[in-house]
Amino acid sequence: MLFRKSKKYIPQDNPERWLLTYADLITLLLAFFIVMYSMSRIDAKRFGKVSQALHGILKGGPSVRHLPKLETLNTGHGLLKVGDLKMLQTEVHSEIEKLGLKGDIITEINERGLIIHIMESAMFDEGRARLKPKAIEVLDLVASDVVNMPNHIRVEGHTDDRPINNSDFSSNWELSTARATSVVCHFIDQYDYPPDQISAVGFSSFRPYVPNTGIENRALNRRVDVVVLTMELSAAEPSSQVNRFARQEMDVLRQLGREIDSLTQGNNFPDSTQVEAR
Repeated sequence: MLFRKSKKYIPQDNPERWLLTYADLITLLLAFFIVMYSMSRIDAKRFGKVSQALHGILKGGPSVRHLPKLETLNTGHGLLKVGDLKMLQTEVHSEIEKLGLKGDIITEINERGLIIHIMESAMFDEGRARLKPKAIEVLDLVASDVVNMPNHIRVEGHTDDRPINNSDFSSNWELSTARATSVVCHFIDQYDYPPDQISAVGFSSFRPYVPNTGIENRALNRRVDVVVLTMELSAAEPSSQVNRFARQEMDVLRQLGREIDSLTQGNNFPDSTQVEAR
């Protein structure tokens, strides 16, 4: 019997083995670029939010109201910002409660700044612009908190809608302006408040606090408002030393906004709206 010799099996190289290595490399590169993209996307989103917040601040929009509270009041040349004004409002409220003047003074913060509403009953006799003795106590309280602040203060006189014609005033325009001027003069004469940091204006009955629909509402509308203007509005007041400091701070903020805009455009960072769309 003849036996044939079996042929040895010689394994042959697979010419497509390189595809496995190539596929592994591509997978690793894909994972790497996905991670890099996700990191850049997070940064761009945050960057866009910062840019939008700065735009809101510079334009006096809603972002202004959400600035973080500062631990201490800014004094010296730094104008009080919204966080500082909220702290000041808290201090005024505390003094009001201590002196039992809660019904005579109301405070609020809006886009203009801190507004301290002082009712006519605490300041003047009806139809008159001479300060009553009680008004000195009220103005002492207000002055103790605001007299050393760098922001501009605007004192605004208001009346109700009933016409007036007495020996002193022929219209509510004259009465409201005279009352505001009385308060300004008292601040300057008694507390040495800088005349270039305070102003008086009368609005007659055309800026009511509540509708003139009854005795109580009309009593609320007869008032004097002491308005501590925001940093931006203080900078917009006619030229004075404090306003120069205000404009310097606003120039710094605007320059920062321009630099951020140039970065987003030059480096093709998407803003937050573009990121969300993706």
